[in-house]
Amino acid sequence: MSNHQPAQIVVSGSLAYDQIMDFPGKFADHILPDQIHQLNLSFTLRRLRSSFGGTAGNIAYNLALLQEKPTILGVVGSDFLNYRLWLEKKGLDLSRLGVDKKSLTAAAYIMTDQVDNQITGFYPGPQLANYPKQAARLKNINLAIIAPEDKKRMLAYAAIYQENKVPYIFDPGQMVITFSAIELRRVIKGARVLIGNDYEISLIAKNLNLDLLSLAGLVEILVITQGSRGSEIYQGAKKIKIKPAKPKNTSDPTGAGDAYRAGLIKGLINGYNLKICGQLAGLVSVYTVEKYGTQTHTFSLKDLRSRYQQNFQEKLFI
Repeated sequence: MSNHQPAQIVVSGSLAYDQIMDFPGKFADHILPDQIHQLNLSFTLRRLRSSFGGTAGNIAYNLALLQEKPTILGVVGSDFLNYRLWLEKKGLDLSRLGVDKKSLTAAAYIMTDQVDNQITGFYPGPQLANYPKQAARLKNINLAIIAPEDKKRMLAYAAIYQENKVPYIFDPGQMVITFSAIELRRVIKGARVLIGNDYEISLIAKNLNLDLLSLAGLVEILVITQGSRGSEIYQGAKKIKIKPAKPKNTSDPTGAGDAYRAGLIKGLINGYNLKICGQLAGLVSVYTVEKYGTQTHTFSLKDLRSRYQQNFQEKLFI
């Protein structure tokens, strides 16, 4: 097992209250292609759960389960107290949070259908334009991740990390459509890792007018998640196919991507090879899938090692 010194990990992204809802049908059955110009839909939902979420919150929560205590960079509102207490109990560093008492914390309204398609409405929360300077005040960062949130903050973090030679993961997520080609190229070229699902990575490649291998050439590591089909990791022209871990059930896919990123960060910090990094990341993600909500699952390192061996027929030294 690893006995490494705690790494300085910085997680930036959204901190949000998630309203997670289930739709017992398929969205596609209710969207008429010839009527998209006057879309007016109402879905009757089966279940509603309010939970703590947001990209930074979810990634940091899973890192805490992996015995890491990252610093969270995020902006919150006047209603954040309950969420703050929850994260503090996990031992996470909240000393750099920005608080705007005149605004509410970000909120996501997430509807998931029977085949795991999702429709999400997102209120991004407070702005606090000067807040990214907090990143410049942090020292000795081993690895940072820029997860989806306000685009201006994402760009500012990238510029700061590049200036200070901080290795970072760029995870544009659902914000990818808001970046211009110039902005994408600028942020990606300074990143150690670019990560996204297959749709997001395809959008990036199209926006930059690159094929997949050329895109992979811009970063040290390119990670493409593929849901239940596992993931692919590129290092230059070398492709590593990562088999999926097997969930005990598929209760709710919300937050699985953030959990994957936490597992990937843990693997990179521990110096694992990329195959093990991907397998660990995929395994962490299935714990989220098995529980309704994004921060409702838990696991011990002992359980993680056991399930890793069951899934991949090899030992995990963690």
